Amino acid sequence: MPRRLPGCPPRLRHLLRTTVLGLTLAGCGTQITGPTDERDGPGEHRDVSHVPDAVPRVEPRSRGGNPSTYKVLGKRYYTLQHNKGFVERGIASWYGRKFHGRTTSNGETYDMYRMSAAHKRLPIPTYLEVTNLENGRRVVVRVNDRGPFHENRVIDLSYAAASRIGMLDKGTALVEIRAIDPRAPQPAKMTRVAKTPGQGQEAAPQARVPRIFLQAGAFSDTGNAERLRRRLEGGLSRRVRVTPAASANGPVHRVQVGPLASVEMADQVTAQMHQLGVSEPLVVID
Repeated sequence: MPRRLPGCPPRLRHLLRTTVLGLTLAGCGTQITGPTDERDGPGEHRDVSHVPDAVPRVEPRSRGGNPSTYKVLGKRYYTLQHNKGFVERGIASWYGRKFHGRTTSNGETYDMYRMSAAHKRLPIPTYLEVTNLENGRRVVVRVNDRGPFHENRVIDLSYAAASRIGMLDKGTALVEIRAIDPRAPQPAKMTRVAKTPGQGQEAAPQARVPRIFLQAGAFSDTGNAERLRRRLEGGLSRRVRVTPAASANGPVHRVQVGPLASVEMADQVTAQMHQLGVSEPLVVID
């Protein structure tokens, strides 16, 4: 039986036991090795259409799962102090039977048939509205776990939540996540999403489907941005754009590769960008 690693969030302990690299999670001080490619899945498919959304309520921050900082796979993460106004777009994944019944980061038992989620930075618990930008379907989940630690992913949804927004077959989805304030819940803002045949009335029309870009950097100097654009175009043989944006320190020029046709293509291009010296491309959903 594996030895319990003191000071580590439980799901992270399991993840670290199943990685081929020697890792040290901040506060654990223990090296763990093992295989990484164990596949997850639902076991047996269930009808979860009747499973209700998580109901936002006022809760204190969990005693577990909220370290100010922690380290996984050599990368350091910082837990946010609050979730007020939090909105994020990116790629969602989901997790199922491999973790079903295990302890989550805040000490609860993971139930793949409830509306929960894992996030790397949000305080635990946080309630989120998750919208699948590809079909307009929405669900409300409660964050009680840490992850996902796969590059290019922003949230891990439970099997039930993933099923409800129609992402089980693909395994991933382009999503927008919005934090819900239980003290002052507001009607959900209409999110512009791709219009597909037979989708529900909750989706707003949009002229085009969401697109994936990988941002390599943002520069105040347009010359630096153009030099990186040319280097990436030559190394990747792909289209690279430079787009203007505002920042707290003034105008910046964002260098972005894309659009990319799929999540799988984004993962492949990310690996190629690593070889060109771009260590952490940022997924941008446009």
